[in-house]
Amino acid sequence: MKLKRCHWVAVSVVLFGCTSGASEQSFTLVADLPDLMNTVVDPAADAYWDAVGWIIDSTGTTEIRPRTPEEWEAVRNNAYQVAESGNLMLMEGRGVDEPEFKAFAQAMITAGQRAIEAAEAQDVMGVFDTGADLYAVCTGCHSVYAAEVLRPNARLEGN
Repeated sequence: MKLKRCHWVAVSVVLFGCTSGASEQSFTLVADLPDLMNTVVDPAADAYWDAVGWIIDSTGTTEIRPRTPEEWEAVRNNAYQVAESGNLMLMEGRGVDEPEFKAFAQAMITAGQRAIEAAEAQDVMGVFDTGADLYAVCTGCHSVYAAEVLRPNARLEGN
């Protein structure tokens, strides 16, 4: 019995050593940048933004917020998708090879990391505030690289 255990550990170490020595990773791009935005980034960002808010009308104020552990987990998962999407945007063959685009992608990662922290802390105002930061990054990037997808009045708001 002891011999089998030692043998198993030795095999595990050898296999781990073989796989960790690989110097190149290969990957296959499935989505181009517009498809990545439409199928991964936009849905995750929209869900994150919609997770927290307030509706103020004649009947009073209605608070929109996650209330269950599952709802908070969904907010956190969307924040992870947004943060990691910044890395996906930078992958060779997908990203725009310009310093400004890379800065926007990195800002998306940073805002996404803060969004994850806010969701994990179940911090309603933190989710709201990091959502605003994320929105500013997205709108800034879109104003340079995808102006056609901005809301019609988005360009007027800056004036």
